[in-house]
Amino acid sequence: MTRKVEIRNYLRELHQFQGRLAISSSLILFLFLILLGRFFYLQVLENEHYHTLAEANRISISPIVPNRGLILDRNGEILAQNYSTYTLELMPSKLINVEAAINELATIIPIEEIDRRRFKKLMKESNKFESLPIRTRLSEEEVARFTANSYRFPDVELKARLFRQYPKGKSTSHVLGYISRINRNDLTKLKANKELANYKGTNHIGRIGIEQSYEKELHGVAGFEKIETDSEGRKIRVLSRTPPISGNDLTLTIDAKLQEIAENAFGDQRGALVAIDPNNGDVLAFVSKPGFDSNLFVNGIDFKNWRRLNSSIDRPLNNRALHGVYPPGSTFKPFMALAGLELKLRTPGYTINDPGYFQLPNSNSQYRDWKAGGHGKVDVHKSLVVSCDTYYYELANELGIDNISSFIGKFGLGKKTGIDIPGEASGLLPSREWKMNRHKQKWWPGDTISVGIGQGYNLATPLQLAFATSIIANKGTAFRPHLVKRIQSSKSGEIFEKTPQILYQLNLNPKNLQIIRNALIDVTKPGGTAAAAGAGTRYTFAGKTGTSQVIGIKQGEKYDEDTINERHRDHALFIGYAPAKKPSIALSVLIENVHGGSAAAPIARQVMDYALLGKLPDMKKEISVDINIEDSHD
Repeated sequence: MTRKVEIRNYLRELHQFQGRLAISSSLILFLFLILLGRFFYLQVLENEHYHTLAEANRISISPIVPNRGLILDRNGEILAQNYSTYTLELMPSKLINVEAAINELATIIPIEEIDRRRFKKLMKESNKFESLPIRTRLSEEEVARFTANSYRFPDVELKARLFRQYPKGKSTSHVLGYISRINRNDLTKLKANKELANYKGTNHIGRIGIEQSYEKELHGVAGFEKIETDSEGRKIRVLSRTPPISGNDLTLTIDAKLQEIAENAFGDQRGALVAIDPNNGDVLAFVSKPGFDSNLFVNGIDFKNWRRLNSSIDRPLNNRALHGVYPPGSTFKPFMALAGLELKLRTPGYTINDPGYFQLPNSNSQYRDWKAGGHGKVDVHKSLVVSCDTYYYELANELGIDNISSFIGKFGLGKKTGIDIPGEASGLLPSREWKMNRHKQKWWPGDTISVGIGQGYNLATPLQLAFATSIIANKGTAFRPHLVKRIQSSKSGEIFEKTPQILYQLNLNPKNLQIIRNALIDVTKPGGTAAAAGAGTRYTFAGKTGTSQVIGIKQGEKYDEDTINERHRDHALFIGYAPAKKPSIALSVLIENVHGGSAAAPIARQVMDYALLGKLPDMKKEISVDINIEDSHD
């Protein structure tokens, strides 16, 4: 058997091996050079950039929320303040299962259904990277219990937060408004106004009332801390700190006690009251009844309370004093009477014979006086004292709507007063032009007759009526109504007094004005429509009652309260001021669905008694007040 011998070419194999080795070495060297180049790029060329990123991972900026400014009444009583409490907060973006985390947390800290609903609502309204409270106002025991179990909840934070508190609750709700959590719309507005940076870390913002209109004053300036953290984000130390600047404190013109007395005087009735110092425009009381508890909104109102407030037939969220509009009724008559005298269509001695109705020429329609059979002979003085409708039907017909609108508009009716809270309604002082634009109809003579007694298209807010009354009380000088009296800087402690703003001075004939003022005094004396309210006063006060129609009554029919749905009954109105010679308070009162202005006058009397005499409604206590009470006609 022949044996096959294999002969190997060692030289060729060696050459192949060396070639492969050279290629591999070259590839390794090339890759190493790439790696070295990358190292050079990162360490040398991009050193500053990555050093900054590294520092950012180690150092974080934490905002410090400023304390919100206090709100006080004119006597220094606190109306809005802050208090600190602990909250448990979760950041939804960090949690895989939010519901499971809440359920586990509920095993050590009570979490009610209302807390869960509020949290879900906040999740929908807020950014998912924002820390949201699941429980607020924790007790000391609850804080200790969570702290002992905090290792089980690495994504749940215990934070100390400032909360807003309104000690007076419903009494000041429509004046102060409230604060509530910032939503996406707020963030959009803050960004557009370039104010977003100042709200970093801030959860709340002002809504309605003083809290909204003076948000910039109350909020303050946010501070920040530069914090060093570990790899897990835990705070190691504070590297630097810029303290926040607290919001400024506001002192209002409101007298909290007077506000409380005015609100209590309404009892269970719905309505509004505005009291103004005619000498400077200070709003002394601003009541809308019923109100609501501002504290409900601070942490996000729950669905049950929101539905109760929003669906209530009494409309507690409606600010009747500011944007409730009502026919002014007979409270319109003093301005009509003054228009007749000033425009020389009436003289003090001019009288009419009131048969109990007025009839336009060539018309069968009769406009009835409130008193069947009429008031007999009536001059301008008597027309106000007994509130004779017929006198003003005739006067309105002679004046015409153009003169009525032009003259009475000078008293602020039909336009906003410019008070320093948002949401004011302008009311309506009708004109030919308005009716054509609004209803595409011409103005009829009958329209003017209704306007003459404050009915028809006529609409006014209680604030406007108080403002107009203050102009008569101050003999033609109009001050802008305002609610903030002074602002105290939290930074310097300096106090800035709000200067009363004179809007205009009406050039009225003093004799004509005196005729109206004397008649308004006699309204509150025997024979006047508010005689009961004026009985036994230690000061002379002037006023005018009024009835505001809600639904029309057909010609020939008589108003019968018992046959009318309670919500369709007339409203009671009263305007007045005191002391009569040198007034320091002018007001308007509205009671919804109560017929007859004489029902509103006693509320005005209680407010004036306290404002001028310090007399409490129960008559058991009187406080001496240093004030000059005039007891004679001016």
